[in-house]
Amino acid sequence: MTKPPLTIHLAAPRGFCAGVDRAIKIVEMALQKWGAPVYVRHEIVHNKFVVDGLRAKGAVFVEELDDCPDDRPVIFSAHGVAKTVPAEAARREMIYVDATCPLVSKVHIEAERHSENGLQIVMIGHAGHPETIGTMGQLPEGEVLLVETEEDVNRITVRDPDKLAFVTQTTLSVDDTIGIVAALQARFPNIVGPHKEDICYATTNRQEAVKAIAPGVDAILVVGAPNSSNSRRLVEVGAKNGCAYSQLVQRAAEIDWRALDGVRSVGITAGASAPEVLVNEVIDAFRDRFDVTVEQVETAVERVNFKVPRVLRDIEMEA
Repeated sequence: MTKPPLTIHLAAPRGFCAGVDRAIKIVEMALQKWGAPVYVRHEIVHNKFVVDGLRAKGAVFVEELDDCPDDRPVIFSAHGVAKTVPAEAARREMIYVDATCPLVSKVHIEAERHSENGLQIVMIGHAGHPETIGTMGQLPEGEVLLVETEEDVNRITVRDPDKLAFVTQTTLSVDDTIGIVAALQARFPNIVGPHKEDICYATTNRQEAVKAIAPGVDAILVVGAPNSSNSRRLVEVGAKNGCAYSQLVQRAAEIDWRALDGVRSVGITAGASAPEVLVNEVIDAFRDRFDVTVEQVETAVERVNFKVPRVLRDIEMEA
């Protein structure tokens, strides 16, 4: 039986960013240096396939430091942690390695600097997300106010409207954030912004690639986890930029083939914590059902690389 033709528009950049790649490497190097088990506070990155792979190598994933023994190393996830977490690890004389993405650490430093200058912080982010919790936890309670929407801007009560600064969760939708920033600047004309955009280069690049693809395809599939903020934003970007069917899938098994009946073109991308092997799995699933032509749509080239913490550099040199 002849397979129907299908063109896959494959987004580039897609998948792992430098911060995710570094965080996974940190866990692998820690296992090499100290042996199993190595504890990881929270999922190192938001991807079940990645987490399960590291678990099979000897990583133990927990939600709180209380779940870790004192005599085994613990790694803090790429999303960052509140200051109280490393302080408690140090008090317990634990070996700990901070795998916080350097671009998230940049936001932490920014918030501290503004606070030292007497400014109260407004954070644009999602309540309950580990990155938001970690960033807000860099300062005492009440020093960071969270807003998720433009409406939230009108509801917050600030200490002094002329002494404010804002920071942003690194994985948000660029377009949605613009509106919230505009609302903040309209209500608080003297609010201070970051010297450089907080939303990370990888988030921006992946969203731009989806924008380039969305108007010309019948469907977009984003390979990523449901708890991955940047992956969910890619789905939203696809839907807002001309593709009516924009969906998140963790694996090829989750593809809704009935919804794709009759499509002639599909865009495929992956969130920053999704490995390329899962993208290939999805493409192979399409090849089983369609006569596939793959066209890569490249909107940026990424050459960013982050060093691992100094405590693991000896392993890196040996590798």
